[in-house]
Amino acid sequence: MSETLRFVSDDLQLMALTFMGIVYILRIRWLLRFKPGRERQAPTGAPDTSSFKGIIYSWGNIAMPWAMESTRQMLFFYVQFVLFHLAVAASIAMSFIIPYAPGLIKPMVIVWGLQGLFAAGCLIGCYRLYRRLSNPYIRQISTPDDIFSLVLLTVWLFVSIWAAPNRTDHGEGALMTYFIMTAFFLVYVPFSKISHYLYYPFTRYYFGKSMGHRGVYPIKRAPQPKPTKV
Repeated sequence: MSETLRFVSDDLQLMALTFMGIVYILRIRWLLRFKPGRERQAPTGAPDTSSFKGIIYSWGNIAMPWAMESTRQMLFFYVQFVLFHLAVAASIAMSFIIPYAPGLIKPMVIVWGLQGLFAAGCLIGCYRLYRRLSNPYIRQISTPDDIFSLVLLTVWLFVSIWAAPNRTDHGEGALMTYFIMTAFFLVYVPFSKISHYLYYPFTRYYFGKSMGHRGVYPIKRAPQPKPTKV
């Protein structure tokens, strides 16, 4: 490993990660200034629910595709969502594993698994970009940041495919590109739409707290009526 590759895979990543952490701390401090409003009505609904149960249910809603009508009716889009975000998470994890614990991804079966996941994420990113640009309704509500963020993630996942073997015998181009893009990604994320995951715990907390207080969360499904015989 050259000194340049060591720098971009270690020092540069730590600097970018520190910058992102500082921005996130400042943003979370700002978010905590907004306290949830006091409930103006008495608890309603089923007596076996509460604000606490509503919060837990709301946080876990993302892992329950059956809980929302949109994901129940469009399971294909939910599978896309899961695979794309798993690929992003795996690539972020790989940026730590390669410089600090490379032995974890040394077996080829793990490398092939990562490459398959990154390839799936890249294809999903291409499809999402095509859908965003070709659908006139989605295109109207898309901002330049929406397009750039999606292109950035898609290209980054493509580069991750070639970086996963963590080999330098054929040159360091793939790893250099991967780590430079990762550092840029870490610096850019706090100012882009990608940072929406930072707000998820807060928004779902407020929503679940209110819906639990009102007896709506957790949602209970009424038994489906049996078809009547004619």
